[in-house]
This record gives sequence, C-alpha cells and structure tokens, in this order.
Amino acid sequence: MDIGFIGLGKMGRGMAVNLLKAGHRVTVYNRSPDKAEALVQQGAAAARNVADACNAEVVFTMLADDRAVEGVAFDQGGIVASLAPGTTHVSSSTISVALSERLAAAHAEAGQQYAAAPVFGRPDAAAAAKLFVVAAGAPQVLQPLSPLFDAIGQRTFVVSERPHTANLVKLSGNFLIASAIESVSEAAALVAKDGVDKQQYVDILTSTLFAAPAYQTYGGLIARREFEPAGMAATLGLKDVRLVLAAAEQLEVPLPVASVLRDRLLTLVATGGGHLDWSALATLADRDAGLLSDESA
Repeated sequence: MDIGFIGLGKMGRGMAVNLLKAGHRVTVYNRSPDKAEALVQQGAAAARNVADACNAEVVFTMLADDRAVEGVAFDQGGIVASLAPGTTHVSSSTISVALSERLAAAHAEAGQQYAAAPVFGRPDAAAAAKLFVVAAGAPQVLQPLSPLFDAIGQRTFVVSERPHTANLVKLSGNFLIASAIESVSEAAALVAKDGVDKQQYVDILTSTLFAAPAYQTYGGLIARREFEPAGMAATLGLKDVRLVLAAAEQLEVPLPVASVLRDRLLTLVATGGGHLDWSALATLADRDAGLLSDESA
C-alpha cells in the first residue's frame, strides 16, 4: 500500500519503520528534514512538503499536539486540501476530542475518509511494533487499515464508529497512567522516609498487587530516578491531562483527581522539569516529603 507518514518524532519514527518492514511503500515528511534521513536510508521516500506526502492511499499523522495537527491538516497545502477523494487520513496523535470531531467533519465534507487510531506504548514499544492501537471510524474505513495496524502494534481495539471516541479512550488511559505515577511517587516517598529502598519497594509492588506494565515501567523509572531521556515529556503529560479535563467538562463528568494531576504537572513544568519524563513527578513527592532540597529536585 502507498502510505504517507507525517511526524517522525520518537513515536512516529518507529511506526514508519515498521510499515516499511511490512513491505509498504512509505513517503515520510517531518518539519525538520534531517529526521527523514534514517528512514530514506531504509527505503522510504522523502516528501518535500505535506501535500507531497498526501499522494498516497493512506496518510498517517503522529504529531505532538492539537496545534501541530491543525497546521498540517488545515493550512494551505495541508492534508484536507491535498488528499484525493476516497483516500484516508489516520490520526494517531494524542489530540483533543474537539479536534478529532473537527477533522472528521472536514474530511467528510472533502469526500475523504478519516479514522482515529491513537496508540498506547512508549517509544521502545513503537520501535518493536508492540503498540496497542485504539481505533475508531466507519467499518469500511477501518477494514483496509487492519494490516497497517498489525504492522505497528500487537493488538488493535476498535471502540466506535465515531473517530473521536478513540481519542477519548486514549486520553482516559493517559489520565490513569498519570494517576499511577503520582500515587507510586507519593507511596515511594512515604516508605523511603522510613529508610526503605525504593527499588525494593517497587519490586514488591510489581510482584504482588500491581503487576501491570504502567506500574512496572514507571515504578522502575521512579526508583532509578531515570527521567532523561523522556519517553513522555512532562509538557506532553500536562497537555493530555488538560485535554481529558476539557473532554470531561464537555460531558459533565467530574474528574477531581485529574485536577490535582494538572496542578502537579504544572508545578513540575513551571519549576524547570518540562523536558523530563513525566515520571519526574516523583521529584515533587520527594521534595514535599523532605527527601530532596528544592535545588536537587
């Protein structure tokens, strides 16, 4: 299949490589052209611009936030203006429910197809084709995409015919990850204050009550204070918590814990930790417990 792939950051790069490995013809575009070089060496074609990447049957976008997706989708020469009728835009970015609804409407008006397919997994999972794909869209749109999702992930969950529902599920999952990070950070600070080794504590938790990937991955990062390089930067975590709060307000669903998480992530970003992995929330818990000075946090 001819595929355009826009966005070659930590997640997009691995996804595009795995589409190539699966035998698809992939044309890649990134705002910083140097990020396309490694893909070109592996057989991809380099697009000169967004419109060039849209000369395909399917175009994936994997970008950082709403503003980036809006730019490539709606600007002059963007996806909506460039995709041929009947071709498909697959948005794998973690974006707002409102933007996903706007994209669905714009593509429908242009005679194009649209599916939302955000993913769960960190960059190492993207590189290993071990992502979990959360897909939503019309059945006739999703069915031809199934081999593409199989190429980038280990399992696909189809949650709705309405694309924005996949974005809501993705945001709710990231809210739960942030909740796990904050709760493990606080609990680890509690036992560390009494002299318990954090790594031992995390091993106990993840071998008994919380033997789940989120606790294993983030618990390990917290215990090792391994916050760089960021798999998920705190700035992006803050963005996602804000988006889940916006969706909750629209649906009139209170999320009091999400409000706390927003403030905790905002504190981390405001104090210079925006570039760190969002597991660096643990530095706030340690500082508040008197385990770290403000300077060392």
